[in-house]
Amino acid sequence: MQILIAGFQHETNTFAPTPATYDSFVRGEGFPALCRGADVLKLRDVNIPVGGFILAAEAAGHTLKPVIWAGASPSDRVTRDAFERIVGEIVEAARRRDFEAVYLDLHGAMAAENADDGEGEILRRVRDAIGPDIPLVASLDLHANVTPLMLEQADALCAYRTYPHVDMAEAGRRAADLLARVVESGRPACAFRRLPFLIPINGMCTSLEPARGTYAALAKAEAEHDGRVALSFAPGFPAADFEGCGGTVWGYAADREEAEAAVGAIYDRIVADEPAWAIPFLAPDAAVAEAARLARDATRPVVIADTQDNPGAGGDANTTGMLRALLAHGVDGAALGLFWDPDAARQAHEAGVGATIALRLGGRAGVPGDAPFEGRFVVEALSDGRCVFDGPMMNGMHADQGPSACLRIDGVRIAVSSVKAQMLDRNLFRMVGIEPERMKILVNKSSVHFRADFEPIASAVLVAKAPGPMRADPADLPWQHLREGIRTRPCGQSFTPAPIPAETAG
Repeated sequence: MQILIAGFQHETNTFAPTPATYDSFVRGEGFPALCRGADVLKLRDVNIPVGGFILAAEAAGHTLKPVIWAGASPSDRVTRDAFERIVGEIVEAARRRDFEAVYLDLHGAMAAENADDGEGEILRRVRDAIGPDIPLVASLDLHANVTPLMLEQADALCAYRTYPHVDMAEAGRRAADLLARVVESGRPACAFRRLPFLIPINGMCTSLEPARGTYAALAKAEAEHDGRVALSFAPGFPAADFEGCGGTVWGYAADREEAEAAVGAIYDRIVADEPAWAIPFLAPDAAVAEAARLARDATRPVVIADTQDNPGAGGDANTTGMLRALLAHGVDGAALGLFWDPDAARQAHEAGVGATIALRLGGRAGVPGDAPFEGRFVVEALSDGRCVFDGPMMNGMHADQGPSACLRIDGVRIAVSSVKAQMLDRNLFRMVGIEPERMKILVNKSSVHFRADFEPIASAVLVAKAPGPMRADPADLPWQHLREGIRTRPCGQSFTPAPIPAETAG
């Protein structure tokens, strides 16, 4: 076949301080930089869905017609300009209909300034362009907020099954298998269930229960149905304030009853485990105190997740709560990163290695309890910010964080970058001369993805809840537009929309 392929990935936190502009996608911000045409095929060896799809499709003898691939760090909404420019290129290529099928590498939790359900709108526009008969499949992130519109417009969707997302390329390969089934047998029947509660992202980690057991049960169910059923579970991204936010289970089969039964069994398991999906958090001081205690006898670093400033979920990677806690406890041998502050990186480069500079570091997210940190820092190392990921997440990706530096204050080293990115690969520390294995305490601006590359070297992992844009507990968010009745945390309160003021009603 001739297969049109394209990708547009963004996880939108509608409560975050910074939007995703077109330039965000040009830079990539922790994803591959925007690419077009034949350059998309160069992503075949990167652990992202389009890479897995390309390898599977080429192995099957198909011809690929690549259009564009664009991804950016999670943040507030995608601007109208960025959405229309990128989707416009995909739709323009789709209108030519010089292909037999379409594959899209999407996230599933994108919201644009002009579309709450970003992927639903993308799939609707592509379907309008290609008509009802050309097969259309897409892969989705595990954090997708899957909507009925998305399922209606696509012939089949499949999601990652690991968090950290070490199986992104595998999801692309499964999308290729789904496409082959659609081409051979036509559009399958689809079953779909929506969870009655939101799940904190830290509770979705698939190396821990109950997520680990849930995905094992999903794979077992597919095997028991001898491959007749294809199942997906997306716990959702619990920071998107629209009716479609939340976890979903869906599946496909030739027989609708078989699909409904398989999806229902997974759904029932998740709902029965509702209390187990909650997760405890530590205050910054408590996290550092516990890390210091553990580090005294440890031969490997203690890792703390600065989860509420995770740029992989909408944070800006520049809050200072964890830095203040490290300094207050007088810890030595600690490193924190990545810290996004282009001004600080520029001043470090201007001053040079060995210089001591006065800075007002970070604190620009505008969240209560956070402020710039004023201090004097030693410039220990400088870098152009370029490295290649060799950990399990996005293995093989070339990252460019712009001018970067290692700044030291007392016993704490800070990896500062000019481009925002989540700390998900040890090489992001190494690019500024910090050897993570030699540190006693590592503070990572990440929630779960860091575990893929850091758990193998960690003596312990703690989760801290310092002030930041990404509320780790979804019940802490000021929701306005969720669907009525959904619980805002496991076993929590049900959401009730605020009443419409009498003067605006009607």
